[in-house]
Amino acid sequence: MDFELSSDQKTIVKTVAEFVKKELPISRMRKMRSDPTGFSRDMWKQMGDLGWLGIAMPGEVGGFGGTFVDAALIVEQFGTALVSEPYSECALVAGHALLFAGTTEQHAEWLAPLIAGESVVTLAWTERGTRYNPAHVQTRAERTAQGYHLTGEKTWVLAGNAADQYLVCARTSGVSGSTNGLSLFVVHSADPGVTVVPLSTMDGRKAAHLTFNCTLPASRLLGEERQAYQAVTRALDIGAAAACSEGVGVMKVALAMTVEYLKTREQFGTKIGTFQALQHRAVDMFIETELAKSTAIMASIKVSDENAEERERAVSAAKVNLAQSGKYVAAQSIQLHGGIGVTDEHDIGLYFKRMQILATLWGDEEHHLTRFSSLPSFTAGM
Repeated sequence: MDFELSSDQKTIVKTVAEFVKKELPISRMRKMRSDPTGFSRDMWKQMGDLGWLGIAMPGEVGGFGGTFVDAALIVEQFGTALVSEPYSECALVAGHALLFAGTTEQHAEWLAPLIAGESVVTLAWTERGTRYNPAHVQTRAERTAQGYHLTGEKTWVLAGNAADQYLVCARTSGVSGSTNGLSLFVVHSADPGVTVVPLSTMDGRKAAHLTFNCTLPASRLLGEERQAYQAVTRALDIGAAAACSEGVGVMKVALAMTVEYLKTREQFGTKIGTFQALQHRAVDMFIETELAKSTAIMASIKVSDENAEERERAVSAAKVNLAQSGKYVAAQSIQLHGGIGVTDEHDIGLYFKRMQILATLWGDEEHHLTRFSSLPSFTAGM
């Protein structure tokens, strides 16, 4: 398999890297932690104008017509500076959920503005006790003369504090745990009966708890009723693959910062980078970073595969690798920096926190290890 980037992809990396260095440095992320929105609407619009929000979307919905690999290259560069804009959770996860579940008319109404950077849409799927299983849904949508009456709660909705629309996974039939009976609804943040409680995550980003007791017109149902499970699971795999790519960006910077520190920090008149034991640990960090990079590349290629088994195997393998290698690199970078590494003033701690979040987003190590081991290709039909 050829992993060499095309000339267009090399241009994407160069362009995004230069933009991030100039417009989105880590110092900006520090300021965004105290911003109520958590990101800049103007920057979100600029990303839309640059074509980044729709780079992996087909041309007929207003996208660039590229592949997820193209988007993964952007996400990796965003990881190097901990960019605050909710690119993965909104442009990729919610955007693809809209693409998979919606009709042509619904694409024009909600997906096109998202791609253009004119709106923020996020997927509201987690509930108390979900444990990464999108079928564990108790939020319900009952048919009424006006359309549907939606009741229930969603927890830790990423970018939910500032989203214009929520894609709410609700049960129109069946019981929690069943893959049948799930439907997706578009809920506007300004709809009567929607309560938003803003939250901050460990890495300084924003989220929200949502409560629904609202009536929606029938046109807010995305696609067909009771057919949302596959669209949601595919979108979540896209989120997991994006987390792996972003994690590679985080690991590369953490490694580079640590190596530079080892070269300059002195103890007893000697640079600590000359100590062989610390050199070995830096080499281990490099190996783990390369391992995570390799599996993330495979996940970015396979996440668009129509074969669910191929997609799930590659994504889960990469996510398990991210949890193990990413946490190792992040922890080593903190320890090798010593006391300064645990202070908020030093950037290495910010990368450590982001890695802890990425390791759990869209499925933690245990979830993906369990899914990987349950696939037919692993069990050989046993």
